[in-house]
Amino acid sequence: MNWSPFDPEVMTDPARGHQYLLNECPVHHCDMFEPPFYTLSRYADVEYALRDIETFSSHFGQGPRFTEPAGMLCDPPQHTQYRKLIQQAFTPKAVAKLRPLVVPLANRLVDDILAGEREFDLHDDLAFPLPVIIIAGMLGVPSEDLEDFKRWSDMQVELMGSEDPSQYVDEQTRFQAYMHAHMMSHRSLIESGAEVPEDLLTLVAGAKTDTGEYIPDGDALSMLNQLLVGGNETTTSLITNMIWRLLEVPSRWQEILDDESLIGAAVEESLRFDPPVLGLYRNTTRNVELHGQVIPEGSKVYINYAAANRDAGIFEKPDEFSLHRESKRHMAFGLGVHFCIGAPTARLEAEVALSLLRQRVPDLRLLGDGERIGPFFLWGRRKLPVTWR
Repeated sequence: MNWSPFDPEVMTDPARGHQYLLNECPVHHCDMFEPPFYTLSRYADVEYALRDIETFSSHFGQGPRFTEPAGMLCDPPQHTQYRKLIQQAFTPKAVAKLRPLVVPLANRLVDDILAGEREFDLHDDLAFPLPVIIIAGMLGVPSEDLEDFKRWSDMQVELMGSEDPSQYVDEQTRFQAYMHAHMMSHRSLIESGAEVPEDLLTLVAGAKTDTGEYIPDGDALSMLNQLLVGGNETTTSLITNMIWRLLEVPSRWQEILDDESLIGAAVEESLRFDPPVLGLYRNTTRNVELHGQVIPEGSKVYINYAAANRDAGIFEKPDEFSLHRESKRHMAFGLGVHFCIGAPTARLEAEVALSLLRQRVPDLRLLGDGERIGPFFLWGRRKLPVTWR
């Protein structure tokens, strides 16, 4: 089998070829992208690469192209400094404070669904607006700018996986100018002693180095970009993937209707079975020999979370979606120092969305598989047509 993440059949179903990678080609070389890259798929190899950050570095970005390091995508100690800076916004206590914002917002979105046509798009009407409104609020973005905000978020995702980033230069310039002005305006309020909300924007805009200077604007903007995408696109995909799989087999949806306690299991099994981030990249700092093959120093390496989540040595019947699976650590949020900082928020929003659909739209039905999102290393539904009787 000549596997490629760009093959149309693999794009349609990324799980196609996982068993080939796991069983026959644990170190795969792809020359269909510039730069070419290697892929690691076995659970043990993925764990090894994510934990050994000295060998598998983030210094040149976690996307498929070599990029300048910035913000939380750097290696320690810079990464540690920046992550610690915003960690307080994602503690269990902080996430608990989000629930009173997430629940009424989700209820309003379901109100609009029930007041509208019986056929609707779950992505457009719930899965997209819920997380984007929440993260926009955490970043202090005015509601009137939400449409631009979402467009810029989508652009960041497309940009990360593009071989030709130049096509996004103009829009990227507008976005960076907007976020810089937004950040500087907030910083002025902080310096004036005015009362400002305790949100992510305040943490980033007011962040200083050990010498008392503000962190570099480039790093601050990179962090805002990462928070924007991480707090929006991936949660949207988690919600669409989860509802898609539950409705795909009506007995699964009925299990949720019959047993509310399965909601958490549905979220975790969706993350394992359909991780919104199929994988991210690292950069080798030395030659690495694995399974009889040498990955040269300076190579891009695709860390395939999705394949690791289908490793039969870890997960029993890995290609089955089960709401009763024994709990084991999946790789959907990564591992180690770069573990997704927004994981608790994503879980909260997905659980709230499923809980409210279960309560208020129990007769939800799937009208088709919709469309997938564009980037090859991400996985979610850009369209998910559903109906309620």
